[in-house]
Amino acid sequence: MQLLTLPMSMPTISPIMPYSMIVGQDQMKLALELSFIAPRIGGVLISGQRGTGKSTVVRAFAQMLYLHLPVTLPINATEDRVVGGWQIKRLMEGYAERQEGLLQEADGRMLYIDEVNLLDDHIVNIILDVASTGVLSIQRDGIREEARVRFSLVGTMNPEEGLLRPQLLDRFGLMVYAEADRQTEQRASIIHAVLTYDAALADEPEAVRVVLAHAEQDAVYAQRLLAAKDRLITVDVAAAVDPCIAAATAFEMQGHRGDLVMLIAARALAALEEAPQVTTEHLAKVARLALQHRRVEASQGAQAFWREPEDDQLIRERLNTHG
Repeated sequence: MQLLTLPMSMPTISPIMPYSMIVGQDQMKLALELSFIAPRIGGVLISGQRGTGKSTVVRAFAQMLYLHLPVTLPINATEDRVVGGWQIKRLMEGYAERQEGLLQEADGRMLYIDEVNLLDDHIVNIILDVASTGVLSIQRDGIREEARVRFSLVGTMNPEEGLLRPQLLDRFGLMVYAEADRQTEQRASIIHAVLTYDAALADEPEAVRVVLAHAEQDAVYAQRLLAAKDRLITVDVAAAVDPCIAAATAFEMQGHRGDLVMLIAARALAALEEAPQVTTEHLAKVARLALQHRRVEASQGAQAFWREPEDDQLIRERLNTHG
């Protein structure tokens, strides 16, 4: 009698594509990585039209570092839901019982706000305050509490649906414009990666091996990011202060946040590259992320932009003069 041979079970494939498998969007990836290494940056804003991979990259990044999806803030979130308050059901039963908000739920994780430009300005302000200070102060409805919370803040938006007010735009540490790749070869690579991942979800053996190999790369890279976070404070920034200020003033920054964030981001990049000190090259690589949404055009309500190659050349000239 011939026994039925059951197939060996295939390894489980995550429902989120591995971070290292995502093709392109290098600026978006860099901004997320630097913000993780140096939370003092104060969050990342990703602006781009639909279909440019904003949510895909954010979720893959969160899965790689936190092993689960980010805490996601809905567009219709109330202040109670964000900062916490009383449990309504328990109040109706005659008991006062606290309920933590999404900010405390996100402690030690990533807080993701999709379509942040459609969220109430007051709510956005609260979130940005907590992201930059690490302190959640609750003083409402008979609650007087203060809690330490640290999370990685990421907001995405489609500029076709409206822009953030300049005051809120400036509060995000780094900003990225996600654009669809125009190169045929790159677009083909994106399609191939998605088809391979879909085949892995359908248990095609070769595709499963490819995806699992990328998952292993993610695990290794996550350790590299954690190591960079640990060594951040040891990176010397003294020689980079004057070049950083010179680069920021070239874009007529109205406040100090631009050059400060630029310096912190460059320090995070140096830590990632295991460099002992920040160089003008580190500053040049992060200048666009830190400055483009703080220039005069953005403060006047226009969509921020970066002129290539003119702005890149201006940055390098100022950095080289003071480096």
